[in-house]
Amino acid sequence: MRTIVITGASDGIGAAASRQLVARGHRVVLVGRSPKKTRAVAAELGTPYHLADFSDLAQVRRLAGELLEAYSRIDVLANNAGGVFGKRQLTGDGFEQTFQVNHLAPFLLTNLLRERLVESEASIIQTASAAARLFSRFDVTDLNAARRYSGWRAYGNAKLANILFTRGLQRRWGSDGVSAVAFHPGVVATNFAGNTGGALRWMYHSPLARRVLTTTEEGGKRLVFLADGTPREDWLPGAYYENDRVTKTHRLATDPRLAQELWERSAEMVQLG
Repeated sequence: MRTIVITGASDGIGAAASRQLVARGHRVVLVGRSPKKTRAVAAELGTPYHLADFSDLAQVRRLAGELLEAYSRIDVLANNAGGVFGKRQLTGDGFEQTFQVNHLAPFLLTNLLRERLVESEASIIQTASAAARLFSRFDVTDLNAARRYSGWRAYGNAKLANILFTRGLQRRWGSDGVSAVAFHPGVVATNFAGNTGGALRWMYHSPLARRVLTTTEEGGKRLVFLADGTPREDWLPGAYYENDRVTKTHRLATDPRLAQELWERSAEMVQLG
């Protein structure tokens, strides 16, 4: 039995993966933004839960403290929470919302849990996306998208940041027994993009989209494959997966200097000591 922390677990693939992992006998710890939804899934599964809104870094810091106090082991941290937003917005912390929710918040959470993750020889899983390859126009000097912005570009950039973070984690923490991996769950029929308009919303919420998109159960299985698997036996640390197979993504994803610069800039933004 592993202790598996899943963020974004109140809905979508996070909730689906949680159900599958509990059925396999694991202890799943749910993290969600919505109190109502998170409590409902926790009650259904009989699992512990914690609340945090990733658009507020103070809540991420509080969450890290709660997790460290409550769990002597964290065998898997699944950084699954994320979202896409139509208009450019800054959070109360002063960062572009897409970048903070998808990258900065999990970057901070993971680093705050470092000691526990190393002690547990944990797997760290990033829910990335093929959007990194398709839509990213990554500029490490403009992480807040102040110079040019579109919802899809911001999301693609954030998902590329997830993959670069995975590479950075493996290089920095791999020798300490931690194994990091990123994956694309598929274009999943969830509430994703529900707070946007136009083409983004239509792509995920039209009747046609609902017939052709991947189900949450299938998307959840992609996360379960990694969370339930053994690094170096079932999957390759530091890699990016689609359909449970190592796959190429954006050409910049394997640039170690870019990964290093992103790490340094992210640490400065979240004031990581």
